[in-house]
Amino acid sequence: MTPEFGGEFGGEFGGEFGQDFDGGAAEDWDSPVSAHAEPGERDDESSLRPKSLSEFVGQPRVREQLELVLKGATGRGAPPDHVLLSGPPGLGKTSLAMIIAAELGRPIRITSGPALERAGDLAAMLSNLAEGEVMFIDEIHRIARPAEEMLYLAMEDFRVDVVVGKGPGATSIPLEIAPFTLVGATTRSGALTGPLRDRFGFTAHMEFYTAADLEKVIRRSAAILGVDLRPDGAAEIAGRSRGTPRIANRLLRRVRDYAEVRADGAVTLEVAKAALAVYDVDDLGLDRLDRAVLRALVGSFGGGPVGVSTLAVAVGEEPTTVEEVCEPYLVRAGMLARTPRGRVATAAAWAHLGLSAPVDAPGHGAPTLFDE
Repeated sequence: MTPEFGGEFGGEFGGEFGQDFDGGAAEDWDSPVSAHAEPGERDDESSLRPKSLSEFVGQPRVREQLELVLKGATGRGAPPDHVLLSGPPGLGKTSLAMIIAAELGRPIRITSGPALERAGDLAAMLSNLAEGEVMFIDEIHRIARPAEEMLYLAMEDFRVDVVVGKGPGATSIPLEIAPFTLVGATTRSGALTGPLRDRFGFTAHMEFYTAADLEKVIRRSAAILGVDLRPDGAAEIAGRSRGTPRIANRLLRRVRDYAEVRADGAVTLEVAKAALAVYDVDDLGLDRLDRAVLRALVGSFGGGPVGVSTLAVAVGEEPTTVEEVCEPYLVRAGMLARTPRGRVATAAAWAHLGLSAPVDAPGHGAPTLFDE
């Protein structure tokens, strides 16, 4: 058997139980308000993950739709349609994938798009699946083209064609696989090819959380971690968490450390404010790099427009870090605008820095994310 199929059966499972697969320069930025998982953080997250749909906080529309899909399939005694979960990092896509398997009462196999470099890697995984099992592919938009093409047939007809040999003597052997449910997660749904996207029977887009939902997430996590969390402390942490549960849980752990070392262990409003000041997280959830980008844009370039590469040089970071870590939240918060000529600071950005905005600054009189 050729290396295409006889390669490492365990290789594709490397990092199976909790690696962060969305690689890139943007993840090298160590910030308490980065939505990407920090090294070693997955172990902490696993203990806080909800185990069922009833425990999952937020995303009410997705939960309702997913519950119908799973209960309908269970009633028919058949595997549910393949599920695609899309949305920014840190919103619970991996948790939902594990919940799907738990609700079905089936095992889950976890891998990532970048780990599936060859069709043989995918064939090895699929051949080991039992009937009704759940297969989870994180960052599925990064799967290699040969593996993606094999996945088409597996998702539709539950079989794969394995190529044995090379050159003119190569032979294609059809291999039947057990019916399974594929759960794919992606932070960039637009990067998925049309044929792959069309093969998912149910697609759910994860939205950012409200502050009220984040408070529920934080209170649940505090109960699991044994943190003495007061209501005003929970509200303060939730308000600085950028609408992302991963950030909320990370800030909770760091505030807990501060409370245990420099206070009496209780997370109150005053303790939360003092702790987050130590970690450079301001009232709106901006960190040191976010504020550096705004100060450079306003102070060095008069509010813009300025290109992202020039802006990155001004703050001493890689362009990908500025573009993928800082910009999404600054744009969502109404502090930065992307224009064909470059990035522009809005009136909200000037106000956040305590400066008077010029009359031509975008956003004069317009509500921002924090005006609600």
